[in-house]
Amino acid sequence: MSSHKITTPSTVTINTLKQMKKAGEKITCMTAYDASFSNLLDQTGIEVLLVGDSLGMVIQGFNSTLPVTMKQIIYHSRCVAQGRKRALLMVDMPFSSDLTLEETLKNAGRLMKEGGAHIIKLEGGHRQTKAIQALAQSGIPTCGHLGLLPQSVHKQGGYRVQGRDNASAQILLDEAIALEKAGADLLLLECVPATLGTKISQTVQVPVIGIGAGNGCDGQVLVVYDALNITSGKKPGFTKNFMEGAKSIQNAIEKYIDEVKNGTFPSDKHSF
Repeated sequence: MSSHKITTPSTVTINTLKQMKKAGEKITCMTAYDASFSNLLDQTGIEVLLVGDSLGMVIQGFNSTLPVTMKQIIYHSRCVAQGRKRALLMVDMPFSSDLTLEETLKNAGRLMKEGGAHIIKLEGGHRQTKAIQALAQSGIPTCGHLGLLPQSVHKQGGYRVQGRDNASAQILLDEAIALEKAGADLLLLECVPATLGTKISQTVQVPVIGIGAGNGCDGQVLVVYDALNITSGKKPGFTKNFMEGAKSIQNAIEKYIDEVKNGTFPSDKHSF
């Protein structure tokens, strides 16, 4: 039996997450792509649901996130919005939907209006500061995504850990500070050394959610299919099979929540 109890309020907001960071309570986040998983994750106690462009890989079967369109991400976001009652809904801006400031504002607005999103996630550091500033001025909450950027996988030379040396680590820290100053409400760090994840989380005031960034971050996110061990092909080294020893999918999600909350996940085995 899980020891997890839902301690967050009936509706999770950005302020809820900021209060959790201040109180030292870890934030849990998982991807969702449909109403059924949305409802299950929501009822089990996940604070943030992410409609990630990872759907291009785990739902559509592509080898990257690049083919995902605005129409598709809006569709899946709307499905997830129908299933949730309390969790905050975060949605990815898909590849090439934010090439200009005008496009970014228009597409982010569509994700909020048509997809039911509460907060928009954008990949990139300094190049996104103007967009985040403009979105903030338009009343659209944002999450800045740093580290490994799946939409820039070809530019970054593959799915590789970022920020391993002092120079690149400093760049990521500077970018995190810049995104916060621009008005980002959350940050997401992907595939960076655990020491860097901790340093960035301690430096900025906004909550930092990690994936392959160590347990020093303010919260964790996993692709739900990775956590349930049903993703086909090779799985990322930072993920864990929570179905092992679980009696049900709900029990596996409860295990994930418990391990994030008590700091046992991610362990060194699941960090860089």
